[in-house]
Amino acid sequence: MTRPNMMTRLLSLAALILLAACGEPVTKDSRILLMGDSLLAFHKGQGRGVSHAIETELSEPVIDRSVSGARFFYALPISGSAGLNIAQQYREGPWDWIVLNGGGNDIWMGCGCGACGHRINQLVSKDGRSGRIPGFVSTLRATGAQVIFVGYLRTPGVRSPIEGCADEGDEMDRRLSRLAALDAGVHFLSLADLVPHGDRSYHAIDLIHPSQKASREIGARIAGIIARNE
Repeated sequence: MTRPNMMTRLLSLAALILLAACGEPVTKDSRILLMGDSLLAFHKGQGRGVSHAIETELSEPVIDRSVSGARFFYALPISGSAGLNIAQQYREGPWDWIVLNGGGNDIWMGCGCGACGHRINQLVSKDGRSGRIPGFVSTLRATGAQVIFVGYLRTPGVRSPIEGCADEGDEMDRRLSRLAALDAGVHFLSLADLVPHGDRSYHAIDLIHPSQKASREIGARIAGIIARNE
């Protein structure tokens, strides 16, 4: 084996170890599981992510297995099992509530927020009854847990790298709302109204991910849904 190949393998192994560490192990003292992509995972390394805000609001622990960059359509087996495949973030546990998001990376990286009709249909049909997301939500509901599916932030009225995804985001919200309407145990949390026009304080400097302020607010809204439905 050549030296460059050995170095590549070591770097890949290190990356996988770090990636695997992003998902918390399941413990018996939590009944809330959180899964998804960077909307939920951002800031959790600093103890200020969405899961931490939920914990503060409800005064109980949350198991956070979200991973930045995760997708619903992800084919690589090793990194997928480490969390880049959202469905593979799931672990059995005493869950009363499962908080979930995703689909943004499938659209942004999968079709560049351009001709995305087919990819959106693969994620969730117009009536909310079929697709990768409804199928996964149905699997989670079969465990007896209630599911909260969280939508995405909108841009703050200034140009951002995901400005072209606005129409796709609105369409996903409509479809996910229809999905939630089919089952009283499924709750859709839209974030379309969270960011005031021209207010950059709800986004990180990249104008894609949530700021710590936004993560706190998202966590508070999720906690509100849980509290109102207990």
